[in-house]
Amino acid sequence: MTGRRRWSTEEILDSAADLLRTGDAESFSVRKLAAALGTDSSSLYRHFRSKTELLRAVADRILLAAMDGYRPEGDWKQRITALGLRVREAFGQQPQLAAVWGRHASSGTGSRLVMEEVLQALRASGLPDEKIPAHYHRIAVLLSALIASEAGVSTITPQEYEQGMELFRVAVLGADPERFPALSHFARDIRPLGVDRREAFVELLAAQLAHVEAAVHSG
Repeated sequence: MTGRRRWSTEEILDSAADLLRTGDAESFSVRKLAAALGTDSSSLYRHFRSKTELLRAVADRILLAAMDGYRPEGDWKQRITALGLRVREAFGQQPQLAAVWGRHASSGTGSRLVMEEVLQALRASGLPDEKIPAHYHRIAVLLSALIASEAGVSTITPQEYEQGMELFRVAVLGADPERFPALSHFARDIRPLGVDRREAFVELLAAQLAHVEAAVHSG
């Protein structure tokens, strides 16, 4: 009798990525993945010790894809900005995994490549070595938070988005001017969270890099 097929690590990750394109990280399970592959969960645990480890590996492949073909260009600020936008775009194609990346540490090759480039760019800024780890951490937290937040918006359905926009309009434009005077004053200019996210991403990252630059000049 023919035994069950043995799936490679890459094939398992491919299948996991396919499942996550139509679901989310919370509902994803090793059991569902095993069923999709026509095997049992125990065979997958030979490759990954837990669901979290498996999700980290899938997320790390997105970072690896983001770094594929990347070449540092421009000054240190341009390098970090370009890298941040590449990672943002890569997770935009698999938004379900952005929260996984933000929630769990990763030690994969993709993660190390991103870390290396940010650290190299910070060194190029002229920042003293002893200050680099703290500034690296702030940049990493900012990028993961912004990308995870944007991914959360992108996973909702068009109907859910329209419902959210209607609720936003009611809440903002219909705000009681006596109780919410500032909100009423700025209501027509306040934009929903889903608007101009790329511009906001670039501006917030630029503000953090300006903070690094100020630290360089302060000695």
